Amino acid sequence: MKALIVRTTGIREEEFGVAVLSALLFFLILCGYYILRPLREEMGLAGGVRNLPWLYLFNLGVMLMLAPVFGAVATRWSRRVFVPAVYLFFMSNMLVFFGLMKTVPDSGQLMLGRAFYVWVSVYNMWAVSLYWAFMADSYGLERGKRLFGLIAVGGSAGAILGAAITSLLVESVGRVNLILFSAALMLAAAFVLIRLGRSFAALSLAGAATEPKPSTNAPRGRPWSGISEFFRSPYLLGIGAYLFLFSLSSTFLYFEQAQIIDAEVIGREARAQIFARIDLWVNVLTLLTQIFVTGRLIAGWGVGRVLLFLPVLTVAGFSTLAVAPVLPVLVIFQVLRRAGNYALSRPARETLFTIVSRDQKYKAKSFIDTFVYRGGDMLGASAFAALGSLGLGLSGIALVAVPPALLWGLTGLYLGRKQQQMARPALAQADQFES
Repeated sequence: MKALIVRTTGIREEEFGVAVLSALLFFLILCGYYILRPLREEMGLAGGVRNLPWLYLFNLGVMLMLAPVFGAVATRWSRRVFVPAVYLFFMSNMLVFFGLMKTVPDSGQLMLGRAFYVWVSVYNMWAVSLYWAFMADSYGLERGKRLFGLIAVGGSAGAILGAAITSLLVESVGRVNLILFSAALMLAAAFVLIRLGRSFAALSLAGAATEPKPSTNAPRGRPWSGISEFFRSPYLLGIGAYLFLFSLSSTFLYFEQAQIIDAEVIGREARAQIFARIDLWVNVLTLLTQIFVTGRLIAGWGVGRVLLFLPVLTVAGFSTLAVAPVLPVLVIFQVLRRAGNYALSRPARETLFTIVSRDQKYKAKSFIDTFVYRGGDMLGASAFAALGSLGLGLSGIALVAVPPALLWGLTGLYLGRKQQQMARPALAQADQFES
């Protein structure tokens, strides 16, 4: 099996063990999240669609408050310490929510559900961002292009299992008890992280200037340095703009989804089940694409063209939704778009961070992946509400989402060219080293 995987994927034999551990880690993280995701969506709808923009505002505020805290932790401790510690902290949060949901009376469950909605949104952003920062810091540019799509298969498999667990067990086990499943997976992820850190330290990834040996030192600078680095770097600003526009369009689609499902699907358990099934279909398609397409497409097309794919799909999807804002069209668009993001856009986007400094990988990246992303969420939520108050229906709002998607695509092309320009000196140095 190992020999077959090496031959069919292009992975080198000495990279096999660390790649498997990387995929396993992503499997545990996303399996735990996708158990919670349908519960979050159901709790958000239970509080009323009209209140969702306020939850997005809370998300943004929490992200801003946590940015310097994360920067301080990343500055003080090495990645061997602070990365597992963050995941153990999330696990403890899950246990707290489980206890509260079991003990708080019914009169307080609505507010607790809103708090859980915000927490899951924050947890997801930080957990996934930290994972990819760790991968970018460990693999380098050329290995990232070859292997990020492959190790992302672990995340897709975990997401499939997590969505299936919730879809199959939510009625028999109960929504609240599923939180314990997620907590157990997060504990396992912390142990895999510790093992993976040792594996990266033991494996010599040197041999070219673009493939530095991983360091366990903590990022330097002040807690706020990642934010200042972001505003000083045109490249990081471009990444932020790409993610902001992605988030903006995602929020428009999210609210269209909320209104369509709220109107066409009756019952809390039925809604949780359809959210879980959408997640299941998304991740099956993602898994197949990652296995057979992603690595070859990024290597063949280049990062810029791969980053263009999702904006083009979004333009086509919103245009179709404007004509027919119904549940089947929504489901098809949502499945294709999210699968395209996870299988193609996300691995390509994460390679953008392989050529930046360690301070930018852990601090600026976390700021982009959390605060900037949630900023797009917040603007999208506010714009959706404002457009609705002006009398625009779902069809009209879908058409408004098309121009930002076009700008989003141009940003992806810019980032692909900029990455090539910034990587050229390192590649030339690598060629000189090898000769």
